[in-house]
Amino acid sequence: MFIEKKERTIPTMNALLNGNEVAPAIHFTPAQKEYLAGFMAGATQRGFTPFVGHTAGGQFTGDPALAAPGGENLAAPPTPEAAAEETLFGTPISELCKQELWKLERHGLDIWERLIAHAESDKLPDEQDTFYFRFHGLFYVGPVQESLMLRCRIPAGELSAAQLDGLADLAEKWGGGYGDLTTRANVQVREIAPKNLLKVLLHLQEIGLSSKGTGVDNIRNITATPTAGLDREELFDCRPLAKALQHYILNTRDMFGLPRKFNVAFDGGGAISAAADTNDIGFFAVRVGEKEAARGAGVAPGVYFRVQLAGITGHQQFAKDAGVLVRPEDCVAVAAAIIRVFNETGDRTNRKRARLKYVIDRLGIDPFMALVEKKLAQPFLRLPESACEPRPRTIPHGHIGVFRQRQPGLNYVGAVVPVGRMSVKQMRRFAELARNYGSGEVRLTVFQNLIIPNVPDAFVETVKRAFLKMGFHHEASAISGGLVACTGNAGCKWAASNTKRHAVELARYLEKKFTLDQPINIHLTGCPNSCAQHYMGDIGLLGTKVGRDKEEGYHVFVGGGFGEQQAVAREVFRGVSFPMLKETLEKMLRGYLRHRREKEDFSTFTRRCDLNSLQAIFSNEE
Repeated sequence: MFIEKKERTIPTMNALLNGNEVAPAIHFTPAQKEYLAGFMAGATQRGFTPFVGHTAGGQFTGDPALAAPGGENLAAPPTPEAAAEETLFGTPISELCKQELWKLERHGLDIWERLIAHAESDKLPDEQDTFYFRFHGLFYVGPVQESLMLRCRIPAGELSAAQLDGLADLAEKWGGGYGDLTTRANVQVREIAPKNLLKVLLHLQEIGLSSKGTGVDNIRNITATPTAGLDREELFDCRPLAKALQHYILNTRDMFGLPRKFNVAFDGGGAISAAADTNDIGFFAVRVGEKEAARGAGVAPGVYFRVQLAGITGHQQFAKDAGVLVRPEDCVAVAAAIIRVFNETGDRTNRKRARLKYVIDRLGIDPFMALVEKKLAQPFLRLPESACEPRPRTIPHGHIGVFRQRQPGLNYVGAVVPVGRMSVKQMRRFAELARNYGSGEVRLTVFQNLIIPNVPDAFVETVKRAFLKMGFHHEASAISGGLVACTGNAGCKWAASNTKRHAVELARYLEKKFTLDQPINIHLTGCPNSCAQHYMGDIGLLGTKVGRDKEEGYHVFVGGGFGEQQAVAREVFRGVSFPMLKETLEKMLRGYLRHRREKEDFSTFTRRCDLNSLQAIFSNEE
């Protein structure tokens, strides 16, 4: 009995070429047709040599039997109109913004030869190279300064005295002779000539620091509680986590070139805040007790981190709880997974809507976290935030002044650095104090101030006197203790006002008028990008131009806060010129002192009053 063979023998290429066998007609399924069309389109777009039997134009020249039924040439690439456009994470290439196209053209980490060329010719970068340079922490800040600025990476804000000395050397040899402390517990050095950029980068590596990824579409300096390991109330010393994430980022290429910048912070759950709720990812240490653990499947009693997402105070939003618990040892993996989902889902067409906030707004937190969970080896632990033990109340300005550490007989002493600017002489003197009276370690804070840890009881007064001699305060109640100011128009083309100079003038004026018994934060930012986070200050000042003469001035906000005092400040006055601002703030503080309840702090006072009442009180019209 003969059995019909369903399979057909495919002739060899030699047989076809020699004419010894006629090729059978090949019938393709719709799926096969789609695959072949896409394959050939991709091959042609990449400049591959046409297959045997095709011209460069895609015309069929072979045996008609190789054509599909109906006569169409399935192996030939489709016309350009029919070809599917290439995409980047689902976004058509033609729709990408120019920065995304630059990243496709060349990865920002792969420009060492360009850095060499600019150094050799002492040439400032053009717009595209300015973008690339920021992958290496170098910022062209023209036209306000025809030079470069260097921004470091200092995970958890922890420096050795030797590294602070090294930064002073860098600023003296190749910079403007000063260093700026930033709101990411970091250091910037300005006024660097292009010819010195390689010297600066190599020197930074020699002192054990890096600047990679500190600008544009990358993960900025990883911040942490500035008193981690010292705080008597803390649940977890989060410095190792911040440093572990830093090393992972620096050694993992896909952690660079995100849709926009990305901020990560760790809060150890103690008495000092890290302002982690202003970050794209905030990890907050919490304790889960026996009773609380029973409410979460698979949750054992102990210390975990809660994850908060999408803080961006320049857009008036704090981070929101994601509903999950993370073991400390899993924090780096979870952070990496969140960053990768953001990388895949962020907007690459409109940079104004490219931050994590807009991904969460579009997807929702739960669907977003479901995508994150798919990238992890095990499911999340879930427990309501209310089931975790409440953290101790934070100490306002608890990074300023003298505080006892968890280590017996030792103290940390925090200094107020006016608007975060230190001369080379001050940098070296601070490093010397840390070596002579501490453990040779320095901590930076997100409030542009410095801490010397591990100071024995016997040396505390000596350190305090040294601070005063250097021009630094050590009292939290001083106006200057809560001053935060961005670079301003002396170093940033976006700023409408000279924030650092104005901040110093305001502090000097107000401290002659008042001795406050409650700390107060005054944040000055030069533009709506809000690098100084004016929305979270007790008093927030947003730079603007006032009147026909475009005089420097500010919009005035009150009542902001973070942590348990979390609130977005409200605008109380608009368009106040700087000459009038001193008197305006004086009236505001006098009105507060006159109408507050006993020992009530400024933020609490402003939040319990409506705007009309505040405007009357602050204008002495009540």
